[in-house]
Amino acid sequence: MKRTLLATMLLASIAALTACQKDAATDSTAATTTPPAEAPVTAPPVATATDPAMSAEADATAQTDNPMVGGAPMFADRDIVTNAATSKDHTTLVAAVQAAGLADTLKGPGPFTVFAPTNAAFEKLPAGAVDGLLKPEMKSDLTKVLTYHVVPGNVDAAALVQQIQAGGGSAKLKTVEGAELTAKLDGDTVTLTDAKGDVARVTTADVRQSNGVIHVIDTVLMP
Repeated sequence: MKRTLLATMLLASIAALTACQKDAATDSTAATTTPPAEAPVTAPPVATATDPAMSAEADATAQTDNPMVGGAPMFADRDIVTNAATSKDHTTLVAAVQAAGLADTLKGPGPFTVFAPTNAAFEKLPAGAVDGLLKPEMKSDLTKVLTYHVVPGNVDAAALVQQIQAGGGSAKLKTVEGAELTAKLDGDTVTLTDAKGDVARVTTADVRQSNGVIHVIDTVLMP
């Protein structure tokens, strides 16, 4: 009887000890197990210069304060020739600039103020005048006519009006060609009188360029 009781107690002790060892092993494993890694935080995509959305936004910003010319947007971060080439109203002027070899100059840093005659302005010249000026042998004369439409510096409409008012109603503008234009005000419109007495009106002012400013005019000026 005593032996049976002793054996029973011994078996119970062994079972209890085994259970404790299992619990300790379980706790140790739990304590040393590496917690699962957190998902990495991903930064939001950053727009780059090649992003279509960013490029469109930049173009819109560059165009914001500029009027349309010849049905085309004018971008203030582009040069005079690049912008003029997109205007359907200035195809004759662009062809003349190229024929005179002035494209690279007007793409340069400048700044330049360009009084840009429209196609309709060239059509007011005598028949055959434009075709004659575009001939290679007339390059010198063509260059004189074109550079008579360019004034050094960035002269916007406000500066023109200020000069006219300071001059008592008129201002002399020295052109790249060397001769002068006379600027006046007709109401709120700036007019330009050439050496022959012909008058051009500024129809669209302050078309900002990366290398100056364009003012669209309705008549070709002659030195």
